[in-house]
Amino acid sequence: MGNDGTRVVVLGVGLHPFGRFPEKSMSDLGRTAALEAMKDAGVSYNDIQAGYCGRVVASTGVGLNIFEELGSTGIPVTNVELACASSSRAAEFAATAIKAGVHDMCMVVGVEKMPRGMLDLGQSGGGGMSFAGAMGLALLPGEYAMQARRHMALHGSKREHFAQVSVKAHKNGCLNPYAQYQVPLSLEEVMNSRMVADPITLYQCCPTSDGASAVVLCSEETARRYTTKPVYLTVSMGATPIYTPGEVQLSEGPTAWLAQRVYEKAGLGSEDVDVAQCHDAFTPGEVLTVEKLGFCKEGEGGVFVWEGNTEITGKKPMNTDGGLLSRGHPMGATGGAMITEIVRQLRGQAGPRQVANARVGMIHNAGVGGIQLSILTT
Repeated sequence: MGNDGTRVVVLGVGLHPFGRFPEKSMSDLGRTAALEAMKDAGVSYNDIQAGYCGRVVASTGVGLNIFEELGSTGIPVTNVELACASSSRAAEFAATAIKAGVHDMCMVVGVEKMPRGMLDLGQSGGGGMSFAGAMGLALLPGEYAMQARRHMALHGSKREHFAQVSVKAHKNGCLNPYAQYQVPLSLEEVMNSRMVADPITLYQCCPTSDGASAVVLCSEETARRYTTKPVYLTVSMGATPIYTPGEVQLSEGPTAWLAQRVYEKAGLGSEDVDVAQCHDAFTPGEVLTVEKLGFCKEGEGGVFVWEGNTEITGKKPMNTDGGLLSRGHPMGATGGAMITEIVRQLRGQAGPRQVANARVGMIHNAGVGGIQLSILTT
């Protein structure tokens, strides 16, 4: 989905708070987010022409269940699974349909109720064991830890640099009423929490969560009936890992390579990005991503974060809502939550989290077997 032809507008966004809600079903969570998004957009369910549902551990029919609770209007509903990037990819599918003229207004709902404990991603489809699983590389804390150790060895980054990502995330989470964790953490608390995969400690890992997000998208022409200040989903593109001889193939995609394609498609550069969201399931994610998105030079991500450049008042504010580490990470809902925060930032509706003069927002979301990058503009 590029910036040619019909432009796609993010007309409405909504969330169900992230956390633990044993008394609620996935339909309860999804319905709450969807109703909030439609209210934000100023539309009714009868205006929605197609539905997409991002979900991972949820059951096959959850998308249909959520949309049928809103109304049985006969619209097509498609479930999308790309691990953590599920609703990011679903938003691209919806935008592509709008640009093609297949639909004029779509809604993406992301939802998850996650089991407690660590996720083992080594099992491939059909019950077989993937190569990474057989090698013991499919537990993501271990994968991120190896990336961190390599960064430390090659570039001299320090444990404190990674831990600072969590300190910043939880400070921002305190400003977000939808966040799972709204409690600040000191650097000492983060570094002294239980070791999970050296150098990653417990407080450098995102939680498993319940929650939902919803996004209403439409054509620019239709949006004129509802708003005079649209936020555009200017570019959204995905990629899968690229084999490089001599390099370990990680489960995520080639961020730096895809970023250049996204910038070119948008007619923008890294210097134009005012606020960003990144997939910080574990703290090394932010350190590595600021480099790959071109916000700083390769090898300087740790220092870049340590010096406060990703703070709300920094050069490149990132995860202003607390990110996965503090907002929480119900996998199917995360992509929609990222869109929601960027839209609110670009509208000037982020309250105490507001980044001054935000006009261009970028989203980096990584799922097992794929990565998704998006640029939103005013």
